[in-house]
Amino acid sequence: MEKNVIVGSKRFTESYILGEILNLTLRDAGVQAVHRQGLGNTAIVTQALTTGQIDIYPEYTGTILREILKRPENQASLSELNTWLKPKQLKVAIPLGFNNTYALAMRADQAKALGLKKISDVINLPAEQQSALRIALSPEFKTRSDGWPSLVRAYDLKIKPGKVLEHGLAYDALVRGDVDIVDAYSTDAAIEKNKLILLEDDRKAFPRYDAILLMRSDFDEKPLESLTGKLNEATMAKLNGLAESGVSFEKVAGTFLNKSTDQKNDSTEFSRFLKLLFGPDFFTALRDHVLLVAISSAMALVFGIPLGILAHRRSRYTRWILGGVSILQTIPSLALLTILIALLDQIGAVPAVLALFIYGLLPIVNASYISLMEVPSNLKESALALGCNEWQLLLFIELPFARPIIMTGLASATVIGVGTCTLAALVGAGGFGDRIVAGLAVNDHALMLAGAIPAAILALLAQVILTPKRKLANS
Repeated sequence: MEKNVIVGSKRFTESYILGEILNLTLRDAGVQAVHRQGLGNTAIVTQALTTGQIDIYPEYTGTILREILKRPENQASLSELNTWLKPKQLKVAIPLGFNNTYALAMRADQAKALGLKKISDVINLPAEQQSALRIALSPEFKTRSDGWPSLVRAYDLKIKPGKVLEHGLAYDALVRGDVDIVDAYSTDAAIEKNKLILLEDDRKAFPRYDAILLMRSDFDEKPLESLTGKLNEATMAKLNGLAESGVSFEKVAGTFLNKSTDQKNDSTEFSRFLKLLFGPDFFTALRDHVLLVAISSAMALVFGIPLGILAHRRSRYTRWILGGVSILQTIPSLALLTILIALLDQIGAVPAVLALFIYGLLPIVNASYISLMEVPSNLKESALALGCNEWQLLLFIELPFARPIIMTGLASATVIGVGTCTLAALVGAGGFGDRIVAGLAVNDHALMLAGAIPAAILALLAQVILTPKRKLANS
């Protein structure tokens, strides 16, 4: 059986659309293809490519040069890129025809009032005006070498950025006046829609970001050659605008490829929300979400109860065990996922399950330890007096007595898992988080709610099902 080609994409509008265009083009050419959407940032999606978990994804030459190859050049030919990528068993091909560079966006009225047309104009402002500017950056732009650090070096910027906002939410904050400057992609539809201006990069801090396909060196790109040079900046901005108006990524890609798709918008936002909520991906997302949480919670139960018992029975280990699981709980979820991806050298369900397992340990270990501490001493003394050994005491007296509290710990671990599982979408593990991440990318509230509401209902159901019922005391 022929192996599916796996297309990847990052978690912003344009990458979703381009990934879907690749997916549909491959299918039209008779190639079995699957699109794994929104695989986090450059580091995660590149890791997936180098380890063979995806075969191809849309990328930009500037990102390849600065982030993947760590080279200082602002521009390079395809042959140069392929020479430098060869040791990584990667290659580029199929230039798509447009340059989507980084930029800084402002409201037109504010830029005019301050006399700002170029980025260098910012550093010529009086110190008090510079310090008053509120700058919000996306997480990746703030840390990437070709993002904010590159601007600081090129323009000797002294301004400190403030808020960190997901790219899809930053434009709303800018339009509302909550912030003054945000990072932008030059093909973002929100620029024209909201009458924003882009400050000219007059010192050429940003390299060219020509859209291109990055793939494994053994990938056959011939079925995709028809896409060479087929997109320009205006077309890409229009496609981004369609996606951000509520049209699905698949329909947007189909529109570009002249495939027959129903572009009719729903009559109301509520009817569109219902359509998204019970869309064709509902049962797949439900299955993935439930399986990820069920497997990780079962693992946490299997490992957590013995650790709680050990903490109770061996006091010299108590501080280490309880302190250790507490420390694990404090690791930020995205950081933990990134660490696990690096350690396991893969993305998908495995790092997601392990992350959920780690987060589920604390409530179960704590519940096991506390419940065993609360077993009445006279009950244990009576059992020992009747001839029970330590194991019999544990299995037939202590654990049955502790069961309600342990089940409450399991309920807490499962609820935590249901919520945290939405982040598993960032590493391609599926679940309702796929909808939330995609909704964030296009600032689509209906799509975000179509993922958040089922996840919230799952959490409530888990709480109700797993929390032990209290028995009424006899009066």
